[in-house]
Amino acid sequence: MADDKRAVLFIVTFAAFITPFDISAVNIALPTIGKEFAMDAFLLSWVATAYLLFAAMFFVPLGRLADIKGRKRVFTLGLLVFAAASFLVSIAPSSAMIIAFRALQGVGGAMIFGNGLAILTSVYPMRERGRVLGINLAAVYLGLSTGPFLGGLLTQYLSWRSIFYVNIPLGLISIALTRWKLAGEWTGARGERFDVAGSVIYGIMLFSVVVGLSFLPKTSSVWLLLVGVVGLVAFVLWESKVESPILNINLFRNNRAFAFSNVAALINYSATFAVGFLLSLYLQIIRGLDVVPAGTILVSQPIVQAIFSPLAGKLSDMIEPRIVASMGMGLTSAGLVLFIFLNATTPITFIVMNLAMLGFGFALFSSPNTNAVMSSVEDRFYGVASATISTMRLIGQVLSLGIVVIVFALFIGRVAITSEYYPHLLMSINIAFVIFSSLCFVGIFASLIRGKVL
Repeated sequence: MADDKRAVLFIVTFAAFITPFDISAVNIALPTIGKEFAMDAFLLSWVATAYLLFAAMFFVPLGRLADIKGRKRVFTLGLLVFAAASFLVSIAPSSAMIIAFRALQGVGGAMIFGNGLAILTSVYPMRERGRVLGINLAAVYLGLSTGPFLGGLLTQYLSWRSIFYVNIPLGLISIALTRWKLAGEWTGARGERFDVAGSVIYGIMLFSVVVGLSFLPKTSSVWLLLVGVVGLVAFVLWESKVESPILNINLFRNNRAFAFSNVAALINYSATFAVGFLLSLYLQIIRGLDVVPAGTILVSQPIVQAIFSPLAGKLSDMIEPRIVASMGMGLTSAGLVLFIFLNATTPITFIVMNLAMLGFGFALFSSPNTNAVMSSVEDRFYGVASATISTMRLIGQVLSLGIVVIVFALFIGRVAITSEYYPHLLMSINIAFVIFSSLCFVGIFASLIRGKVL
């Protein structure tokens, strides 16, 4: 039995590395892709956004489908879809085809990432859950930290298409291991009906919200966000009355630990995801560093996260998760406050140390918070719970970048950032960190009031 559990942990963790590695590796290759296909900045951004959007749209519906049909089945299908979409991107002849196949990759990613946590939670008892979820998240951070470096090497010495070639054997190896080592199947809602109408409403709602946020501050974004709000109301009303909803609204109404753990995750990702983007601009534009040394500085955060996530998860098996997660949120908030005072001569050592502190704070938050979400629901909701927290992560990432876009639009405007605009850029970065640190401070209270799960 122990060997079976270790096999599950290895396979799910191996798969958890693939999707964040792909996201971060592709981001470093975007300028090369844009140059080959003569893509403008807006179109190029959709190479990344298409993946995030379709992953967000399909996380919850496919998580619910996995609860009904089988988590291993959907997980394996996701690996196949991801590998096939990677092959299609690698041979794509146009920018439109790249974006379309990246969207398909997002669907595969939702099937993988949305079910991995559910499978681990199905196999491991509560006393071990935090540790294994921490190991799983460490693989995610390892993928995020190695993606830019390896993606840069592949792009420079082979081509940007080689990034997607790599995904194919990784996906096929994962499928082979899953078929070979995982003999069982996990379902918590077998026989229940799948809510097609709710899934459509949910998809339209999230599509409108994510696209609306990506268009900020254009006027069209307001209409899209309004459609998203109407869609949210319609979704809640429909899910409240349908017999077998894709997302049981009572999980948010009556389960305080589940509701506020997800809110805390949304706030945390909204406050932290754009940190790397802001510091990349600061280091390369304000400080004049090349891409390699700038990337080396930035990698200090995910490395610390990868090292300490398993330890933080294990700690949350012994101490109430909300305590550990709230400490992490507090530490992250303090690190964001320190970045408010960035100037043109801030020591690089200070930046590295503060990034390491942010990484430690995020490790303390993320593993225990995930443990709290997964441990607050019964078996038949594991797929939905896993998918919900993954959706919170993606929406938080989009919100974080949306905040930066608004700040830049207000204080810099739509101009090329030449030396005369450097002071405006630095001021915008400082203001963004004011907003992010304030958000994270509010998140401490959302984390604290969630209640106990152990």
